[in-house]
Amino acid sequence: MIDHLKQEFDKIFHESGELRYFFAPGRVNLIGEHIDYNGGYVFPTALDVGTYLAVRKRSDRKLRFYSENFPQMGIVEGDLDDLAYSQADDWVSYAKGVLYMFMEEGMTGDKGFDVYVFGNIPNGAGLSSSASIELAFAVMWDAVNGFSMDRVTMVKLCQRAENEYIGVNCGIMDQFAIGFGKKEHAVLLDCDTLDYEYARLKLDGYKILIANTNKRRGLADSKYNERRQECETALSELQEKEVVSHLCELDEAAFNEASHLIKGADRLKRARHAVTENERTKKAFRALEDGDLPAFGQLMNDSHVSLRDDYEVTGKELDAMVEAAWQEETVIGARMTGAGFGGCTVNIVKEDGLDETVKRISQRYTDQTGIEPKFYVVTTGDGAKELT
Repeated sequence: MIDHLKQEFDKIFHESGELRYFFAPGRVNLIGEHIDYNGGYVFPTALDVGTYLAVRKRSDRKLRFYSENFPQMGIVEGDLDDLAYSQADDWVSYAKGVLYMFMEEGMTGDKGFDVYVFGNIPNGAGLSSSASIELAFAVMWDAVNGFSMDRVTMVKLCQRAENEYIGVNCGIMDQFAIGFGKKEHAVLLDCDTLDYEYARLKLDGYKILIANTNKRRGLADSKYNERRQECETALSELQEKEVVSHLCELDEAAFNEASHLIKGADRLKRARHAVTENERTKKAFRALEDGDLPAFGQLMNDSHVSLRDDYEVTGKELDAMVEAAWQEETVIGARMTGAGFGGCTVNIVKEDGLDETVKRISQRYTDQTGIEPKFYVVTTGDGAKELT
């Protein structure tokens, strides 16, 4: 990959100088969906696909960006002294937002750079290409300037770039998973405290399969805000009697005792999903630690049922994809991942006969929905880093 980046950088920028190389992965959340904003646990893993940078420092304060993935944009120019948001910047906004947040922390950097970017995260697969770009640029900017920012601060800074600069109200999971990823491990993250633990992801004989429904997530943003509001209202109703700052502080028994305080069937279901999904995620961590993949897979299945019935964020296409997978004996776990109402599922599938399994799932899904899906086998990878 380094040879490819060097060769392509030289073609675009035509100038010599020392190049440095950086990588930040994509991620997939194995379990723990729609509970990060309820103070719950998530359980993502970093992947071996992601965003690659080849960077050369300049002698002035100019910035020049080029992406192999968006050649039609050509070289996008900027300046360290003008990092204001512009919609015309497209993907470059994620990079500029990170530099802007560094500047807000008093870490401005003395010189600009030329950067060649290549990403191999599949388009529209919900594997967090935006956070991957953010972390790639954060690690790079930190390294070339010798800032030595600690990784938790960097992860929070990248989340702020997305929240405040881009204007997307995301939680911390994507940036954290990408910043702290570790090959052949998943990371159990407490989204409230940012305490985390690694669990070894022993997938002997199994693969992680991402299935893209190819259904655009039209409702995802509006329903996300609606679900957040329902959870906040349910929490405020519980707080009339319960001393609790997040829904996920409650275990199932405590929630069942206090659930009569929640007024309205929909709010009750939303809160129940948050509490039970948090419990499932902790159990999933223990199952992996024990090397019990079937138990882990069953918890994934249960997660989808809860997202379908209690949180109501799946929709026809995601349900069709998951149900098509559940019919296969070689699939030990399948669930929607991400915002919902389209997008992707994550599956743990036996490696033996994988191609045939995928063909059957694909056929069932297309028969049900009339849509051709896409599938990606992904492997775990390390977090954001400099490549040597």
